Amino acid sequence: MTNSLSRRWLAALAATALVGAAAVASPVGASPAAASPAVMSPTVAGPTSVGAAPRLTNLAHLDFLLDTASPGAADGHSTYRLAEEPTITMPWTYADSRPGGTFARVGGGPLDPATGHYGQGAYNADDITRAAVVYLRDWKQSGSAASRTTAYELLRSVAYFQTSTGPNAGNVVLWMQSDGTFNTSPVPVELPDPSDSGPSYWLARSLWAFGEGYADFKDSDPAFASFLQQRLQLGVAALDREVLNKYGTYAIADGARVPAWLIINGADASAEAVLGLSEYSAAAPGDTASRIALAQLADGISKMGAGSSTQWPYGAILPWAESRSMWHAYASQMPAALAAASTVLKKPELLEPAVADSVGFTTELLAAGGPDNGWYPTPVDTTQIAYGADSRLQSLLAVSAAGNRPGIRQLAAIAGSWFFGANPSGKPTYDRATGVTFDGVQPDGTVNPNSGAESTIHGLLSMLALDANPDVAARALATPVTVSHDGLTVVQAESTAETTGTVVTPDSAWTGESQFGGGAYLSLLSKSTATLAIPAGSGARHLEPVTFEPNPGSASSLWTVGRVPLGIVRDGVGAQGITAVAGALLPHTLTLPIGAGATTVTVRATSGAVKLDAVIVRPLVSRLLLRGTSASTELVHSTSILPLPARVGAAGERAMVCTYDSGGRLLQTRVISGSSTILLRPGGFAVVTR
Repeated sequence: MTNSLSRRWLAALAATALVGAAAVASPVGASPAAASPAVMSPTVAGPTSVGAAPRLTNLAHLDFLLDTASPGAADGHSTYRLAEEPTITMPWTYADSRPGGTFARVGGGPLDPATGHYGQGAYNADDITRAAVVYLRDWKQSGSAASRTTAYELLRSVAYFQTSTGPNAGNVVLWMQSDGTFNTSPVPVELPDPSDSGPSYWLARSLWAFGEGYADFKDSDPAFASFLQQRLQLGVAALDREVLNKYGTYAIADGARVPAWLIINGADASAEAVLGLSEYSAAAPGDTASRIALAQLADGISKMGAGSSTQWPYGAILPWAESRSMWHAYASQMPAALAAASTVLKKPELLEPAVADSVGFTTELLAAGGPDNGWYPTPVDTTQIAYGADSRLQSLLAVSAAGNRPGIRQLAAIAGSWFFGANPSGKPTYDRATGVTFDGVQPDGTVNPNSGAESTIHGLLSMLALDANPDVAARALATPVTVSHDGLTVVQAESTAETTGTVVTPDSAWTGESQFGGGAYLSLLSKSTATLAIPAGSGARHLEPVTFEPNPGSASSLWTVGRVPLGIVRDGVGAQGITAVAGALLPHTLTLPIGAGATTVTVRATSGAVKLDAVIVRPLVSRLLLRGTSASTELVHSTSILPLPARVGAAGERAMVCTYDSGGRLLQTRVISGSSTILLRPGGFAVVTR
């Protein structure tokens, strides 16, 4: 898998296993004047001012992760006032939990005790850029002088990581050791290699930081803002040279036409650049080149929206042009980016795919159990991390604000509850007393007790967003318990006990662009059959067989319940193009849904060789119920093409029901007592609160 974030996740596990006791010692090469120790107990937030609501945002743990180095000027690398201010500030990449509630700061990859160097490094540009955004937003929101100073220092560090001269000017180095030495070719390898030799996530994130930094420092420190502007323009020049020179051209991905001008073919990476470019363009509207870059990237992201309320991926904006079968929660800020760009550029059409993602897909995600790391296309990676939860929350708030969609704002409150316990662990993932955001919830429901920079950063970005939206925060805090959810589930085809087909276990479940759920699939040659058990449901359900569609070649299958035909699946995709393998693993929604009582479905291969991975089962009305000690939130969402009645509310409870259309626009508000029937519009939803 080429996504750098997934490799970073694996590297984190390796670092935890290999560093061991050596990680507890003070980082080799750290400045003697470092402001924070290598091991620290969490710090409790100080008191708030009299009469003010307590802030959720607590920077203590992120402050602890910060350290300094004095690398000096290097070929192609310097920063603002380096001669006068020789140290630069950066967060350590990881923080491993230790007994007694303490944490040890560690780098990425195995540690060489002789050199103090890690296989990757102590600090990385991805985290420095996003940490700068945290402190910038805290400064603007709270007026904190300390946050202003830290934002200034982190932005100087971002600039140091940017290559300023030569053929790679504008690009960014990813890793640095604790003594200030760059590691341009880490182990495991990151692409591009060397890390500043082409476009990257870290280039995109540097534009995010420079853009927000310029906008925030423009009035209070014009000289520093001018420096940030020059560095942003240097990054835009690299984009123009390496990415946007393809603007208006398209590639093919298993028969689909996709934009060829996204950063590393990613709508996800491009979105984080757009966040910064939008802030910058609003503050510097006369910079035509940067504004054009913003418009072109946003245009590319908008073209990655796909599916509908009845067809995969249910309106989601897909993150990677090289796969029609992948969606991931981390870095899924595409709707937020389009919302920002639509406002700055005054292009309301950019908001349309962002709304479809928010209403069509995010409701599906919430009802299925929350921000899973990866649907490939079934929920294969059900780890949930702060980056994914924050990306959903930020996007919902941004789209709601840009389009004045109150329903989407209510969805944001539901998404925000993840941090306070409404997740598969049933426990808070953010500790407001210490500022610790844990490194996610594992598929088995346990909490990863570590708290590295990325988790901490995105937890704080969410807290800043909630502090800025106190009504959303109050509702998220009030409903931290998931009582029930009834959403998308999966039946693995290889689990069937009744088939004339053959179970095939490939050498790798990962195809290069998607993944077989359960690590296997069911092969059905012509006239072969299989009967799969489908759990009984609370109502009618869509069935979506997930098959590997070949190229070249084709296959087809007939699906029935008893003697009732549900539909025919015809497999086959177009040219491979830029994807890793010929063919694609894709779901198909059968024409007819099945009733609540149906518990089996039969498939018969009618031509070719059908490779059946799984069957997605989706209620026509999905549901989620969250509760707290004195409040509850119920979400019901329709995936039907027809209006549907739905029962909501609970006996003995008085509640407010707001119904919305498929665009998140308010249709009706009414008070109910006890259980009541409402009518859901096609693709619409309702939120019931008490």
